[in-house]
Amino acid sequence: MLITANFDGGNIEVINQDDINDVQLAIRPDEGGEFFQWFNFKLHGNVGQRYTLNIVNADKASYTKGWEDYQAVATYDRQQWFRLPTSYQDGKLTIEVDLDCETIQIAYFAPYSYERHQDLLSAVQVHPLVSLEQLGLTLDGRDLTLVKVGDDDEDKANIWITARQHPGETMAEWLVEGLLNNLLDSDCPTAKALLDKANFYIVPNMNPDGSVRGHLRTNAIGVNLNREWQSPSLEKSPEVYHVVNKMKETGVNLYYDVHGDEGLPYVFLAGCEGVPRYTESMAALQTSFVDALLMASADFQNEFGYDKDEPGKANLTVASNWVAETFGCLSNTLEMPFKDNANMSDPMSGWSPERSIYLGEASLLAMLAVVDQLK
Repeated sequence: MLITANFDGGNIEVINQDDINDVQLAIRPDEGGEFFQWFNFKLHGNVGQRYTLNIVNADKASYTKGWEDYQAVATYDRQQWFRLPTSYQDGKLTIEVDLDCETIQIAYFAPYSYERHQDLLSAVQVHPLVSLEQLGLTLDGRDLTLVKVGDDDEDKANIWITARQHPGETMAEWLVEGLLNNLLDSDCPTAKALLDKANFYIVPNMNPDGSVRGHLRTNAIGVNLNREWQSPSLEKSPEVYHVVNKMKETGVNLYYDVHGDEGLPYVFLAGCEGVPRYTESMAALQTSFVDALLMASADFQNEFGYDKDEPGKANLTVASNWVAETFGCLSNTLEMPFKDNANMSDPMSGWSPERSIYLGEASLLAMLAVVDQLK
């Protein structure tokens, strides 16, 4: 038996593998040690053999509630991901594996590799309405790439979408892939109608350093980017710094920040009701957008989610709050589950890349429903 994580987005440490009925593993924390929950590794073994994997530091993870009713994901072909029998007890996350092939990849959620990220950028840039802008470099020297879709008509609304501020929330980039492919589909009437009225500015991966390093929430030096928006810096958070400067250049009429939530088994929005400049018109836009997304996607719901901030008490270091306060626009954080969607369960795959992709397509329908009200 061999367990490895020395690859893009990999994360696991082998504590003891002498007993296949008690293989002891640990998740490596993000830089700085404050956060950890993401794991991604390969197991090489004997076909037909059962392996019991115990992640022994699961009780120290960032969100232990995230282990409740959670099932790890796995793949043999790096295309189709399925759930493995998983339990959390006595501080250990236990994953049972019956090998059908010699090598299986096991992860917290289906990874979205840096190579796939590069493939996505290359694929979309050949579209006549797309241009790529390199906003700057990350702390590890990677490109921070903005995908611009539209004709720069100043009379159109400017829609901004960001994903993977928290790099372990890979469902966010799966959603962006679906949204982009749908937006660039010349046969899609929703896309045509939207592009007649809006320009899109999309950052598919806000945190490429953390993604490659196998982090859950932080960049290369352990900074949580979604707490940097009020005062980003080139020294700590160049990713946010460059995006903020570009937003000030273009303006923002709708903002959609895409995330995943470890604990809640639902798809939901977190709005900006608590920002000081929140108005009745912003509230009406929020209601219209929520109603439209409810119609567009049966996976979305608005019963369960985060508590709304009290008026004037929103944390303005958070992206969606800062954008709403700065630009007075419709601004939301979209959350998807790492687990299954409790309202529409799928025991085989749970929440998945495919459902994230469909939600990206549905998001365009909701944007179309409100685009005439954005300016």
